[in-house]
Amino acid sequence: MSALLEISGVSVSFDGFRAINNLSFQIAEAELRAIIGPNGAGKTTFMDIVTGKTRPDEGRVVWGDRSMSLVGMSEAQIARVGIGRKFQKPTVFEDQTVADNLLLALRKPRGPLAVLLFRPTTADLDRVAELSTEIGLESALARKAGELSHGQKQWLEIGMLLAQEPRLLLVDEPAAGMTPEEREHTTSILVDAAKTRAVVVVEHDMEFVRRLNCRVTVLHEGAVLAEGSLDHVTRNADVIDVYLGR
Repeated sequence: MSALLEISGVSVSFDGFRAINNLSFQIAEAELRAIIGPNGAGKTTFMDIVTGKTRPDEGRVVWGDRSMSLVGMSEAQIARVGIGRKFQKPTVFEDQTVADNLLLALRKPRGPLAVLLFRPTTADLDRVAELSTEIGLESALARKAGELSHGQKQWLEIGMLLAQEPRLLLVDEPAAGMTPEEREHTTSILVDAAKTRAVVVVEHDMEFVRRLNCRVTVLHEGAVLAEGSLDHVTRNADVIDVYLGR
């Protein structure tokens, strides 16, 4: 299967510190992948490079069927080609309803006039209903986003990213601060999303990673230390040494 995203020989330094060191790996079209590693392993920098926030000093970041280079593209251009990112802290429009948050996120022309004249079509409203069911907020459509629990806000933000029809979704520590029930539901949302697109989850919580039941990449000092199932990587002597043994 051809890779949707291919990173090869990527390095980046900040003030002499090598945050990413000759990193290479691939993500397939519809794949769920977890990325783990100790603090400072390069997990956030990896996401910054893919989304255009940080430019690598060397190496290639190649995207999609046409092997387009993402290096040098702006964050907005990268979002438009189909890469969505969810940060750890949810960012939703607190004063708007759940339905309005999802409507605002739909993939539409974004010029000032288009936004001003926007009137949702039946298809838009159907899509919002569909998304709300996918994230489990169908009974909360009329509620203001500010009234939702922490977990529900996280789901709404995932829904807003899905509304943009990304081909790759990068999700940063989605389980942080959630109740066990919310974590269970978050697992289902991500597993379902990965049936039709690539989903990469950066996570510290091993129990949550185990539930995802997917291929795991372990980063250490900005490079891939091990890759495989969670059981496979957690039995790796190097992984035990640098990560699990601490």
